[in-house]
Amino acid sequence: MDPQNPAGFKILMLPWLAHGHIFPYLELAKRILSRKKFHIYFCSTSINFASIKNFIHKNSLDQSIELAELHLQPSSELPPHYHTTKNLPSNLLMTLLKAFQTADSSFSKIISTLKPHLVIYDIFQPWAAKLASSQELCLKDHEKKTVDDLIGFLYENVFEEDKDVIFVNYKFSDIVLLKTCRGFEGKYLDYISSVSQKKLVPVGPLVIENTNYEENSNIDVIKWLSNKSMHSTVYVSFGSEYFLSKNEIEEVAKGLEISGINFIWVIRFSIGETPIGIEDAFLKRFYDRAKDRGIILTGWAPQAKILAHPSIGGFVSHCGWSSVTESVYFGVPVIAMPMKLDQPMNARMLSEVGTCVEVLPDENGIFKGEEVAKAINKVFEEKSQEGIRVRAQELSEKMRMEEDQDLDGMVEELLQLCSKNTLKEY
Repeated sequence: MDPQNPAGFKILMLPWLAHGHIFPYLELAKRILSRKKFHIYFCSTSINFASIKNFIHKNSLDQSIELAELHLQPSSELPPHYHTTKNLPSNLLMTLLKAFQTADSSFSKIISTLKPHLVIYDIFQPWAAKLASSQELCLKDHEKKTVDDLIGFLYENVFEEDKDVIFVNYKFSDIVLLKTCRGFEGKYLDYISSVSQKKLVPVGPLVIENTNYEENSNIDVIKWLSNKSMHSTVYVSFGSEYFLSKNEIEEVAKGLEISGINFIWVIRFSIGETPIGIEDAFLKRFYDRAKDRGIILTGWAPQAKILAHPSIGGFVSHCGWSSVTESVYFGVPVIAMPMKLDQPMNARMLSEVGTCVEVLPDENGIFKGEEVAKAINKVFEEKSQEGIRVRAQELSEKMRMEEDQDLDGMVEELLQLCSKNTLKEY
């Protein structure tokens, strides 16, 4: 018997097969274990194990976290090395999402073997768009279409047995853990809780500041930033799963050039396709003109370290949820260029709390370089004490103040659930 976990409580975690989901789950596991000595089983496909093990080892969690391998049904279209979103060709993303549903029998065996007291699982939330439409986060037609497309795919390929499966899942869940804080989303948490009749528990932003477990640390970027003045540089990144088209790259480059602001631009190129490369003639000419005030990176970048640096004054972002929470956590104003799914809603929420300037798209939903530059300059030219930078800092302070309280409250909720589930066994 573990004296620090006398009840032997076991938690099984199942995140979606994207690193943007896996690592927040690992960070959540680390923070849970820093408070109470649960035993945690972490479930994923084997292709993700190397990076998961690296995190576990670097954080000295080898005795507290065990891996459980999840098996998807074999498929010639989706071999095992594609059982993750990392380096997945963009045209196979929905294929992976559909294939993920074939792991139910594998997960059932894991449950019956490990007999955890509690399961923390990931779930897509297409209902969020419907609920948000009755709040203040109104979407434009082209933005709403990206959400509708996802909902349609999920209902047709994943949730075909029950169109209200999201709320059914809530019905069978004791509580819902959300990667957020009340200071940022309090009124939305209250609203969703009342509609779903379920307790929603914020767990904080789960920002991973120590990223030494990743390869290619790009330490020269931090050194380069340290030679720039405070709030003089814009960070540009569209996440790990969105690949800009040639036209989008050209418009972003045009915007950076017109703005005249120092920049760090992370460009990722899709595997398995024939994308524009860093050696492309247009990009090469752009970088030759702008290299004195900017850096272009390909692949992974230490995003948290970059956003935490005092030289960063803005973040051109697609507004994926991890990027949103990191921008809020570090008090960095956002220049929003949402591309798909929930990103327009996330951008609208940042705008509502006053920490974001949205790039205005044209009538076809395309972001033009001139508008990119206009939004960047609006952030960097802000002088008012009541301006966007002040509001971003205030929200950051509020999120940090709530962080430990949220985590402590969440751990107590988990303990109560484990205790309740243990009693049910007798």
